Formats: sequence, structure tokens, C-alpha cells
Amino acid sequence: MNPLLWVLAGVLLYSVVAVSLQSRGLIPDSVRIQGPLTTIHTKRGRAFLNWLARPKRFWRAWSNVGVGVALVVMVGSFFLFLQAAIQTVQSPQPTAINQPRNFLVIPGVNDFLPLSMAPEIVFGLLVGLVVHEGGHGLLCRVEDIDIESMGVVLLTILPIGAFVEPNEESQRKTNRGARTRMFAAGVTNNFVVTIIAFALLFGPVVGAIGVAPGVAVAGSYDGSPASQAGIGGGDRIVGVAGQSVENQSTFDTAWDTSEGESVQLSVAGSDGDTREVSVERSLVVVGTIGGNPANLTLQQGQDPIEIRAVNGTAVSTQAEFREAVGNDTFARLDTSRGERVVPVGAYVTGTQEGRPMYDAMEQNGDDPNESFIITNIGGERITSADDLSRVLDGYSGGDTVDVDAYVDGQMRSYTLTFDSDLDEAFLGVNLFSGTSGLSVTDLGIQSYPASTYLALLGGDADANALSGPLSSTIDTFRGLAFVALILPLASVFGLPYNFPGFTPEVMNFFVVEGPLSFLGGGVFLAANLLFWTAWINLQLGLFNCIPGYPLDGGRIMRTSVEAIVSRLPISDPYPVVRTITTSIGVTMLAALVLMVFGPQLLA
Repeated sequence: MNPLLWVLAGVLLYSVVAVSLQSRGLIPDSVRIQGPLTTIHTKRGRAFLNWLARPKRFWRAWSNVGVGVALVVMVGSFFLFLQAAIQTVQSPQPTAINQPRNFLVIPGVNDFLPLSMAPEIVFGLLVGLVVHEGGHGLLCRVEDIDIESMGVVLLTILPIGAFVEPNEESQRKTNRGARTRMFAAGVTNNFVVTIIAFALLFGPVVGAIGVAPGVAVAGSYDGSPASQAGIGGGDRIVGVAGQSVENQSTFDTAWDTSEGESVQLSVAGSDGDTREVSVERSLVVVGTIGGNPANLTLQQGQDPIEIRAVNGTAVSTQAEFREAVGNDTFARLDTSRGERVVPVGAYVTGTQEGRPMYDAMEQNGDDPNESFIITNIGGERITSADDLSRVLDGYSGGDTVDVDAYVDGQMRSYTLTFDSDLDEAFLGVNLFSGTSGLSVTDLGIQSYPASTYLALLGGDADANALSGPLSSTIDTFRGLAFVALILPLASVFGLPYNFPGFTPEVMNFFVVEGPLSFLGGGVFLAANLLFWTAWINLQLGLFNCIPGYPLDGGRIMRTSVEAIVSRLPISDPYPVVRTITTSIGVTMLAALVLMVFGPQLLA
């Protein structure tokens, strides 16, 4: 059953029971129930707010800064929502990120919020609600606005909000500037908590985390040699045939040079124990791309396709595959789905305009946007995407080279020069990992890029863990914060896995080191709490800045419009203010509805 349906059923049951208890007078007066929403009211804490509000000039100056920030975010969110709604109408493609359930901050229901992170997410949410509504309450007392009550809002038993209930009469008597500062105080506090939490995360906490030695295993393909040997997600391969391995590079070298079909691996499990496993190597296809020359398709959940022989020679390893292919452009593959004759090489899905390969193909009259297979560079045989990368490492920018490729059913030869403005040799091609559109392996693990994610959080990781625009993005605090915010959605942005923090599934891939090593696993807990506190506080601040009633942004918009209209030569400004604010609010609501439900309704 869909998890969302379970949630809806639980909400309905809670509502029926709660309303029944309330009708019988069994619920205290301080608890008010409206369907699935429960509000708990209290007058405690007002004395503390009165004491905290004594330096009024400081708090007013503080909130004035917040008003400026809120106005900038309000204008930005208006145009951002508008643009997103227009794009949804123009191209209503359903994706994981715009599924309705993924707009709910409910771990286990939202695809990007794992259930294992529920305590940290709830903690971050509680911090965000307390500082947000505490800011409103504090500025109420600074501006001499009486408070009727304070409390929290629950969706059944899940805290989803907090509130400060100002006295309406007292609020009306206060000037417009005081009300604006009070409305902006909550989002100001959320943004400040975000900055503090990120500063602690990027500084001492992530600085105490390192990448554990070995190869991190995110999972293994069903039916692959690794799966049959019992190697799975959360494991870490630390040795090959008695030889220790520190990272992916040393593992690849040890694995490729090991002899025989049976190889002994040392595997460190998530339970802390290291075990010895024997892997019986066999060559399998674990992934395919549409249009591959072998005309093989591997659906999700299907067992891998076994490659038993190449050109009549039995093979069980990738090294044997390369040796059997030799210098032949075409190879006859004996697979578990029959015999196939294919051109063997690196499968290119497309080229980048203005780059060497694109220009060379265009000049030759070939279509650079179609897929093709590179079989030879500078006289060196290319059998896979890995071969292509290895050979290109031997060239530099400005070098001239001959490239052979299988294009549109025929062999083509190109002579091209690598860009001289780059140090490395860059063809400008988009590759499908593997051989000839087939992802071929003799092990079958899915490696987890622990170094990449640690580097994205500002940690001390392998210098080669990042390349391209990401490496420059994290050079600043703002860049680190931006990257950290998209990490729970990392798969949407081209990274292999979402990173919602140091979950139990990935903690085995990291170690605690340095001055904080005495805390052990407490460092991971601190990192998760800071990560989600920062993430949720920023989301709360941004969401409440949306210029729509009853959000803070809508209230600030109203006082701002009132301030502007009051200066115009209009006898009755109220209808003008109402028209402007209602129009903006309805526009925001329509944009939000389109963003959430448009892809499913319009596609």
C-alpha cells in the first residue's frame, strides 16, 4: 500500500477520535481541535519575553535588517514562482521532485527525506518553529503589543507549526512600521539559525570527519558476482587477495591484476566486523542504453545478461574481454540472450557544440548529435569509456590526434586538435559508461562516492573527488550552503545518490578523526542535527516570505503596499490596497498549485 495512503488513513482516524473526545468534554480548554489540526495554547513564557525585550532599540534595529532581507526574498520568490509555473505549463513533465508527496516534510513519505533521519528532521523543525514564533512574540513585546497566547500546531501528533496570538486591538493601535518589524522577526531568526548551523557544520564538525579506507559499496546488482558473494549496500571492500586497498584507484589496480576466476576480498561490514568472501568472477551486463548495437535491453529488476565468450574465446573478466577483442573493430559476443556481433568501443550519446569532436564531425558532414562509438584514438584501441579516459590522459590541450569511430553504420576517421585553452585533452563528448552501450562488469558493485559528498560539505577529501563547476562552487561559504541545500535532492542535479546526511546506511564509509575523535559517533549525530536544522530553517524562512496571506510575506506585503498607497492622492486607499494584495496572493496560490499538481494534470 502506498505510504501516502497510510498517512491519510491515520490522519482520518485521528480526526474522528479527537473530535469525538472533544465533543464529550474530555479535551482540556487549552487544546483546540479542527479536524486533523490540533493547537495547544499557553500563556506561559510571557514574563520571559518581557525580560528579553528590554533592549528595545537593539531589537528594532535587528528587525529592520530582517525587513530588508524579507522584502528582497519576497520579490525574488514572486518572480521565481511565476517563472516555475510558466515552465510547468510549457513543459509539464512529471519528475520525482514535483510529485505532490514530495512537498510534504514527512520522513518516509517524502522520497528525499528518509525515515532514518526522522529524529534529526523533527529536531530541526522544532528549532525552526520555536525561533520563528519566538521572534514574533519578542517583537510583540518590543512594540508593546499584548499577547493573548502562544503555542504549537500539530498535524495529528506531528509538529508542523507554532504561533503567537497577538491581541487584535493592541495590534491595530500599533504603527505600521512596528507591525512590519514584528512580521519579519520570525524569518530573520530562521535565516540567522541557518547561518549559525552551517558555520558549525562546515567548520569543526565536518572537519572531524574523514573518508574510511577502501571502496564504499552503495549496493550490488542482483545476480552479479558481488551479490552472489553476499556483498551489499553499507559494506566496504578493504582488501583484494590479501592486498590492502585504500580507495577506488588502488582497488581497480588490485582487482584487474588479480588472477583466476575466484578472488578473495576483505569486506568491512556496517556492524564493524571484517569478513573474507570469495567472489567467482563472471562477465555480466548490468545496464543498457536504448539503441545500443547489440540490441539488448535490461529492465529494472531483471538479472544481468551474461557474456560467456568473445570471438569464440571464453571470458570471465574484463581483462579477458579486452584481450579477446584485440585490435578487431567488431566482436562476436556469445551472451545468455544469444549471439551478437557489435562494434566494440566507447559509446557516445552526443557531443558538445564548439568542442573538438563536434567540429570535426560537422566538417566531415556527419551529425554530431547522434550516438556513435569511438574505437581508436591515436592508434590505441578503445574498447570502453574507461579506455577512452585513460588514453586521453596521455594527451594535452593543443595536441592533434586521429580518431576512428563507428558512425551511422560506417567507420569514419577524423583528425582534430584539442582545445589549446585547456591543460587537459578534452573531446567534448557525453559517454555512456561501459562498452558499446552496455555496462559490463566482472564484479557488479555500485560504488558510493564518499569523497565527493564529504568534499561538497567542505570536508578534507581527495583532491580529485570533485571536478568541473562543483569544485569552484564550494570555495565560498555561500557556495557550500547552496550545495548543502541541494544534497538531499542530489540525484536530481546529476549526482548518483541523494545525501540526506550521515545515515546509518553510509556511516561505515566515514571515520571520525582529529580533536573531536573522542566523541565517536556523536560527531555524525551533531552533523545530522546541524545539517537538517540549517536546511529546514532556510526552507521555513523562504516559505514564510512568499507574498501571500496568511504567511508573513503576505502580511509584510500588505503593510508595504499600505505605506506606498497612503502617499498617493487617493481618498479611499483601502480598495486599492485590497486589490493589489489579493491579486498578488491569488497569483502566488495559482503558481503553487500549478507547480504541485500541474505536471500530473497537464502531462
